[in-house]
Amino acid sequence: MQSYVVIKCPKCKGFLIAETNQKTKICPYCGVRITVNKAEKLAYADNVNEALTILKFLKMKRAEEKRQSH
Repeated sequence: MQSYVVIKCPKCKGFLIAETNQKTKICPYCGVRITVNKAEKLAYADNVNEALTILKFLKMKRAEEKRQSH
C-alpha cells in the first residue's frame, strides 16, 4: 500500500502531497522542482484521503493565521 507525505515548497511555502517513494515533485503553485527527501516534511499519511485531510487542515490553519495577523 502506498503512503504519502505532506511537504512544504522551499520557494513559495505552499503545502503539497507526494508519495513517500517519489524522488521529485513539481510545486503546483510556483512550478519549482522539489526533491522530496530533502523537503520540509509536515506530516505522513497512510492513504491519500488522510493526506488530503491533513493538507486541508494546514491550509485552513494558515488562512486563520493570516486573518489574525491583519
